Amino acid sequence: MSQPSSLPPLRTLFFEDLSVGMTERLSKTVASSDVVGFAQLTGDRNPIHLSEHFAAKTSFGRRIAHGLYTASLISAVLGTRLPGPGAIYISQTLNFRAPVKIGDTVVVTVTVAELIPEKSRARLSCLCAVDGEVVLDGEALVKVPSEKASRGKRPVIKL
Repeated sequence: MSQPSSLPPLRTLFFEDLSVGMTERLSKTVASSDVVGFAQLTGDRNPIHLSEHFAAKTSFGRRIAHGLYTASLISAVLGTRLPGPGAIYISQTLNFRAPVKIGDTVVVTVTVAELIPEKSRARLSCLCAVDGEVVLDGEALVKVPSEKASRGKRPVIKL
C-alpha cells in the first residue's frame, strides 16, 4: 500500500547519521475532523474541543484542539523523519504556551540538541508554532537504532 501523497516519505536514520543541529519540520492544518477523531480515540470529550456553543463562552471564544493532539505532531516527526522508524521514545517534556484553534496551521520543528553515544540516545528540541507564535515547546529523549547493532541494514518498511 502506498503512502498518502500529502505525507513526506519515511526516512530512517541510524544514530551514526545524526548530528547536533539537524532539523526536520512538518506542517499540519488542524481540521475539525482531526479534533473530533482525537476525542473519539482518547475519550477526552471536553466540550472546549467539541462544542462551538460551549467554547464561545470561554476565554478562547471558539473551539481549540487538544494540547496532546498538538504534541502528537511531534511524535509524527520523530517516528517518520527525525530520527524516523525504529526510534523509541524515552521521555518528552511539554510546555503549552498558547491554544491551537480549528483551522490553524501548526509548524512542528524538531532539532537534534545532544547526542549520547554510549546509549544511542538523542535529545531533541521540539517546537510547535502557529503564525510564528510558539504554542508548545519541550524536549524529547529517544533511543535511536545503531548502524553497528543493525549491521548496517536499514529496516524494510511496508505499510
